[in-house]
Amino acid sequence: MKLISVNIGEPKDIVQGNGICRSGIDKRPVAGAVQVGRLGLSGDHILSKKHHGGPDQAVYLYSLDDYRAFDSAALLPGNFGENLTVQGLESADVRVGTRLHFSAVVLEVTAPRIPCVTFAAHVGEPAFVKVFRQMRRPGLYTRVLQEGEIGAGEDFGLEAGPADAPTLGELFELHYNKQASRAELERALSAPIAVRTRQDYSERLSALG
Repeated sequence: MKLISVNIGEPKDIVQGNGICRSGIDKRPVAGAVQVGRLGLSGDHILSKKHHGGPDQAVYLYSLDDYRAFDSAALLPGNFGENLTVQGLESADVRVGTRLHFSAVVLEVTAPRIPCVTFAAHVGEPAFVKVFRQMRRPGLYTRVLQEGEIGAGEDFGLEAGPADAPTLGELFELHYNKQASRAELERALSAPIAVRTRQDYSERLSALG
């Protein structure tokens, strides 16, 4: 498995419906090594901190293997707002708690990406939220277990997560399944999922009584 590019986002105005929002989703590949800290990549910008970023969603990865399923020549590294574009895995198959070992950085998988209207506006397709949902290739949100520098061209390895932890594909489907059972929610909550995801599932579990 290989790290294809490291991508940094600068604040940018994006036309969204009849208005304009400012976002750091437009991420572009950068040369050289980049420092990865507890809250993400040095120089990267996250503007909507209520919904994005934080220690449990510090670094977002997307793979060329997933990109190719969209069958579009316009899709380039960073186009889905990922910090790291990688090759050699498909995100839906990766379990929560899986660790990615780079030369100096260790990341732990915490959650799938749930598409939003800003994402659709960024790629220039109003219906892209629905397309992304149907493709079931969410990418990987991760927390940083070991800080350090990271650079394009590195090889990396996977350390498997708990065997009973859900895959990102399963968590992605669980987000949309509003009739999920207590057992499904409890299984997700037993895994090292991101805090926002945990809050959502905890509230849904409480609502079951």
